Amino acid sequence: MSHLEYGPLASIIGVWKGDNGTDVAPEPNDGIEHNPYSEVLTCEPAGDVFNASKQKLWAVRYHQTARRLSDNTVLHDQVGYWMWDAVQKQVVQSLTIPRAVCILAGGISSTDSNGTLHLDVSATDGDAHWGIIQSPFMDNNAKTSAYRYQLSVEDDVLTYSQSILLEIYGKFFDHTDGNTLLRFNHP
Repeated sequence: MSHLEYGPLASIIGVWKGDNGTDVAPEPNDGIEHNPYSEVLTCEPAGDVFNASKQKLWAVRYHQTARRLSDNTVLHDQVGYWMWDAVQKQVVQSLTIPRAVCILAGGISSTDSNGTLHLDVSATDGDAHWGIIQSPFMDNNAKTSAYRYQLSVEDDVLTYSQSILLEIYGKFFDHTDGNTLLRFNHP
């Protein structure tokens, strides 16, 4: 495998662990829940994909599991792909969570003067390209209206922030997560 083919996604390949996560979630009656968490993020090369014999994507498959520090129960489980389109210079994230929600987010990759990689993707409910699909129950009770994910990698340190705009309990709530992870295993 040539890491060059994966473009900026080569930097995220590996097993990452961290225990400094903070989840800010809504509760009924205008409550806000703060959940410190630990997590494991496994990113592995999945090879290339051709679409319509014209577009070539390089894919990194990932699995992310976050556990509450208070009782070690699973707070969040997510699977998906990061994809790199070298011709369009575009980064794509597709993800699913077991709440009957799927997201296809698109965005950009950049590297700053210190050599730190930055990935920034987003999706909006109803967008024809970078959108959100959810079950009828979620659409009526905890609708995801917008999604934004920002990730930075410098050497063996990965930092991310995630924002999910929810329509829940009769209001809009910016459900956020963020953590700093260290690469535990690099292929």
